Amino acid sequence: MEKKRLGLALCGSYCTYEKLFENASVLTADYALYPIMSDTAAETDTRFGTAAEHIRRLMDLTGRKVITTIAEAEPLGPTVGLDALLIAPCTGNTLSKLAHGITDSAVTMAAKAHLRNGRPLVIAFSTNDALSGSAESIARLLNRKNVYFVPFGQDDPLRKPCSLQADFSLLGETVAAALEGRQLQPLLR
Repeated sequence: MEKKRLGLALCGSYCTYEKLFENASVLTADYALYPIMSDTAAETDTRFGTAAEHIRRLMDLTGRKVITTIAEAEPLGPTVGLDALLIAPCTGNTLSKLAHGITDSAVTMAAKAHLRNGRPLVIAFSTNDALSGSAESIARLLNRKNVYFVPFGQDDPLRKPCSLQADFSLLGETVAAALEGRQLQPLLR
């Protein structure tokens, strides 16, 4: 049986990359993964590792070249036909762009190209301003057809009271639910 095609798009919430890679490896059992990175994710070295290291890990995980440009991402809608697209981690910046239809990176183009086919977009966000600046974008996306969220909760309520982060251990369950047209519940953990 042929595996379903799952786009795996990374934005610049580097502190969550280790959680992502730990949990994304289980996705390879059920899905053929297509790697995508935003410009920032593909070009920025941080205390959490270099861009080159993250690209190599993503290529090792998926067995494919990482898509890093708008031109490379555009065919994901009409040509490749992903069954689902998972943005993990999705930053507050990318949440806002998705909520307002802005296409300026490989990740936002992949989402736009994918959504035009009416297939599920799954968002695993990690942002320090989810309960402040990004709250409106989250609310807009919660009401959008074919958009699903990986359940989330506060990651450090005392030091970062407005911060929320997806539960990366639920990536697989959330994608499976989204492919059935349902939001995994409870959403807030």
